[in-house]
Amino acid sequence: AAVQGGATWCGVARIEEALALRRAGISCKLLVLGYTPPSKIPEAIDQQIVVSLFDPDLAQSYLEFARINGGILKAHVKVETGMGRLGMLPKDVAPFLKSLRGSPISVEGIFTHFAQADEPQSDYTHKQIKRFNQLLAQLESADLKPQIVHAANSAAVFNFPEAWYNLVRPGDAIFGMAPSTQTLLGPDYLPALSWKARLISVRTYPAGSGISYGSKYVTSASERIGVMPIGYGDGFRRIDNQEVLVGGKRVRVVGRVCMDQCMLQMDAVPEAKVGDEVVLIGTQGSETISVDEVAARWSTINYEVVCGLADRLPRIYLE
Repeated sequence: AAVQGGATWCGVARIEEALALRRAGISCKLLVLGYTPPSKIPEAIDQQIVVSLFDPDLAQSYLEFARINGGILKAHVKVETGMGRLGMLPKDVAPFLKSLRGSPISVEGIFTHFAQADEPQSDYTHKQIKRFNQLLAQLESADLKPQIVHAANSAAVFNFPEAWYNLVRPGDAIFGMAPSTQTLLGPDYLPALSWKARLISVRTYPAGSGISYGSKYVTSASERIGVMPIGYGDGFRRIDNQEVLVGGKRVRVVGRVCMDQCMLQMDAVPEAKVGDEVVLIGTQGSETISVDEVAARWSTINYEVVCGLADRLPRIYLE
């Protein structure tokens, strides 16, 4: 979808993801933003996958594998401007780039990452941009500046247009998720993901019936209890006070969340039956449960919610 929408690059965290995209027929430029094991360098060269350079010693290992492979490894240099995670210090970048001249590593890009871009008036982000710009000016004067420059994640795309350079890295925004409560999306950004299941059981239990492990929930009267085939093994957290949608209404998750199933208190939807749709994230009728609502309930961020959806969940891609 990104490529069809006009993206010329796709960024991934690991080379395994890049290789999966290649196997799926994605031919655009692919950048691995995180760590690539040196043993994977021959595959990166063969599949035209661009890696990140954030440590000179690691780059030396890449050089050795590139020489053995006999090809050219394309790379982007990551600069540490204040994230405190990965990246070369600005003072080390120019000597490093000089050392790669004539080597089998072709540096075509340089980038950094912001720690506080989700805060629209962040002085810290302005300081990071200043450090990065100072380095870029030094590299340009020494004829060392790579062609591609990027820094802006989703939050910076909205809050710091001066950091767009000639490539941006929107992540959560392209899925219709706000980068933070301080950086909201406009009406054109719609949620790209919903999470749905179907009822696999609906039955009436008498008063005093224990529901799920430990009988933590006990029916106070005759109650209709439904079961959906989703549990913590699918990425649905094992916590209390959760809701889903059935028949356009909110129903409570009751009892302990199991690995593969959850139980639902169905009295609000007496017409519900086996096979009816259950919405964990998304809209049903006039009700909506957003990723942000789930994230707030789980005391986390929207990205962790969607990244936690298990591989075993079927994916249905809509046009």
